[in-house]
Amino acid sequence: MAAMSADPLARAAASLSGLALGDALGSQFADPDKIHYLDQRTLPPPPWRWTDDTEMACSLFRVLADHGRIDQDALAAAFAAHHDPARGYGAATGRMLGRIRAGGDWRSLAAGQFGGQGSWGNGAAMRVAPLGAWFGGDPAIAAAQARLSAEVTHTHPEAAAGAMAVAVATSIAVAGDRPSPAGFLGRILPHLPPSEVADKIVQAGRLLGDADPVRVAAVLGNGSGDRVQDTVPLTLWAAARHLDDYERAVWTTARAGGDVDTTCAIVGGIVGVRAGSLPADWSARVEPLPNWARGPVPT
Repeated sequence: MAAMSADPLARAAASLSGLALGDALGSQFADPDKIHYLDQRTLPPPPWRWTDDTEMACSLFRVLADHGRIDQDALAAAFAAHHDPARGYGAATGRMLGRIRAGGDWRSLAAGQFGGQGSWGNGAAMRVAPLGAWFGGDPAIAAAQARLSAEVTHTHPEAAAGAMAVAVATSIAVAGDRPSPAGFLGRILPHLPPSEVADKIVQAGRLLGDADPVRVAAVLGNGSGDRVQDTVPLTLWAAARHLDDYERAVWTTARAGGDVDTTCAIVGGIVGVRAGSLPADWSARVEPLPNWARGPVPT
C-alpha cells in the first residue's frame, strides 16, 4: 500500500476517487446488456457514469473541505443544491431534497420519512467513506461525525450504524498498518451501537474463509432490498479480504450482484484510500467529478 498522506483533504479526495470509480463501474451492470462483462470480468466500454452515491459523496467532501467537520445545515443545503434526479436517487430522497430546496426543514423532513421511523436505506452509508478518510486514524471521531452526516437524510438507527461502520472502516484503513481480515472487522465493532448492522458484521467475520461472494451474499445480503443491514456487512467482508487490492475488492463485490453501484462505491471508498493510485485503464473510462467538488477550498 502507498504511504498515507498527513493531509485530511488529500485522504478524503483519494477515498472519493475510489468511491466514484467503484460506483461508476458498478452502475454499468444495471444494464442487462452489460452483465456479460461482469461474468467475464472484462471492462465495459466507456463512458462510465457515476450515480447519486458519488454526487452525495461530493457534497459531503465539500462540506468537510469547507468546514473541517460535519455542519449538518451546510450538508443538507449541499445535498439539495446539487441534487440531479438523473443520477438515480430514490423517490423518497428526491422528494425530500426538493422540499429542502423549497425551504423545508431537513430535520423534520428526515425524521418524518417512512411514517416517522426514518429511512434505513443505503444513502448514508454509500457516501460516507471520504469522511472516514478525513478522520483517518481516529475511528471514534469518524463514528460520531458519520452519525451526524447520516441524520441529515436517514434518521433510523440502523442507517446511522451502517454509516458509522463504513466511516470507521475507512478510518482504520487509513491508519496504514496491515490488520488481518478478522482483525480489521474486529476493530470496527467497538465503535458501533447495538444493531443488526453490528450483528451481521460479526457474521461477516465468520465467513472470511469463504471466497465465494455469491454464497456470502446469500447470508449477508447484497443491497438488493435497499436495507443498510443487508448491504454494509457484505462490503466490509470484501474490504477486509482485499484491503490492499482495489481491483480484487471491487470485482469481488460486483460478483455478489444486487445493488452493485452502491456496494462497489462503499468498497471503493474504503480500499481506494490505501491504493495510492487507481487502475489507470479503469479511471480513463469514468466521467470526471464535478468542478464544484474538485476545485480549491475557499479561503
